[in-house]
Amino acid sequence: MPYRYIEEIATSDVAFEAWGGTLEDLFKSAVDATMNLMVENLETIERKEKKEIEAEDSSEDLLLFQVLQEMIFIKDAYLLVMRFDEVGIKREDGVLRFRGRASGEELNRQKHHLAVDVKAVTMHRLKVEMKDNGWHATVVLDI
Repeated sequence: MPYRYIEEIATSDVAFEAWGGTLEDLFKSAVDATMNLMVENLETIERKEKKEIEAEDSSEDLLLFQVLQEMIFIKDAYLLVMRFDEVGIKREDGVLRFRGRASGEELNRQKHHLAVDVKAVTMHRLKVEMKDNGWHATVVLDI
């Protein structure tokens, strides 16, 4: 599990740190951390439906913000809980371009034991950075 929840950052929200050897791995970990707040066991999410996700921004932290917001939107608008199968991030002309393939299924309260409902990603303490041992992110979610 390449993420951990942090209690001391926010009292009415949920914060987590995620990490990965590559920026792509970090994004997968951050999405899993977000989904794992809602669905207690990520392994119960079957990979039945697929969606292509694209985003672009000038910085890693704002790109992560957009991707997490999109995954929350998909959950709210289509009642789909999803995880990433493939992620690609490229920098072109000063812009980071994200392309990912997510898969999952319709939210089923009988099958997916729910914990909390994530409403949005906040900008509070949002940070993505490269460290000696790989990419790290700090994210606070509104629940």
